[in-house]
Amino acid sequence: MSAVNDTRFISAVLLLSGIPGQEDGHLWISIPFCLVYVISIVGNSVILFIIKTDPSLHEPMYIFLSMLAVTDLGLSLSTIPTILGVYLFKYREISLDACFAQLFFIHAFQFAESSILLLMAFDRFVAIRDPLRYTSTLTLPRTAMMGLVFVIRGVAVVFPFPFLLKRFRYCRANVLSHSYCLHQEVMRLACADITVNNIYGLSVTLLTVGLDSLFIFLSYVMIFKTVLSIASHVECLRALNTCFSHLCAVLLFYTPEIGLTVIHRFEKNSSPLLQVLLGYISLLVPPLMNPVVYSVKSKHLRARIIRVFMK
Repeated sequence: MSAVNDTRFISAVLLLSGIPGQEDGHLWISIPFCLVYVISIVGNSVILFIIKTDPSLHEPMYIFLSMLAVTDLGLSLSTIPTILGVYLFKYREISLDACFAQLFFIHAFQFAESSILLLMAFDRFVAIRDPLRYTSTLTLPRTAMMGLVFVIRGVAVVFPFPFLLKRFRYCRANVLSHSYCLHQEVMRLACADITVNNIYGLSVTLLTVGLDSLFIFLSYVMIFKTVLSIASHVECLRALNTCFSHLCAVLLFYTPEIGLTVIHRFEKNSSPLLQVLLGYISLLVPPLMNPVVYSVKSKHLRARIIRVFMK
């Protein structure tokens, strides 16, 4: 029996895919992808540089923002090689080990970003609920420790993914529907029982992204309750305005992420184009828009950025 027909045959490589039906236009499609990556990397790098070099920005809110910028940079750098490889150079092959490494970093940065958004919601809650004790509650060492704990949590829950996938033999069609690797898609290519992977992956998503989004929602319920108790209409709007950037970041991250998770696990007959577009939105839009939103809405940060570029 030939190796191709042998059900125990292990595929050495997987094939990545671009946008369905747009194969002839990949070179043109690569142009906006390149722009998105350049803006994302430059924008987040500028945010990090400004916060690091300006002592007046060494506050909990900006420390959390710098953590968000790091995760956005990591997410962008994790997807650059394969996405631009597919669209610019029509290079679709990726080895199993490289695929496992990529999905590890993508999921780790996504879970870390979810955790940081939760910490930023807590930061806004403390600032609005008890502003007089804000600096004593969120000290810099405590802020750094919370960020480190949540980042370690994200890495720890993703760590088993490559090992759970590596134990399988991949004898099905080796074509992925995205131009990057995700755990929930790679596991479906295995010619084995994937129940453990499915349960673990869903459990991890619910216990990280699910719980984080729930606690963020509860934080904003408490924030709105506090704001509505403020007598002054002007003070009420001012307090809500401090949450606008974070709310935008939350919506940009969770909306496509939850939609993609639902489609991958429950909507078997969904449009492939919808899956691909949601995938790109979930990975590329938050790193692109977060620096823009925070730079526009934060007067202190915007003033520092303008000062740097006007020198």
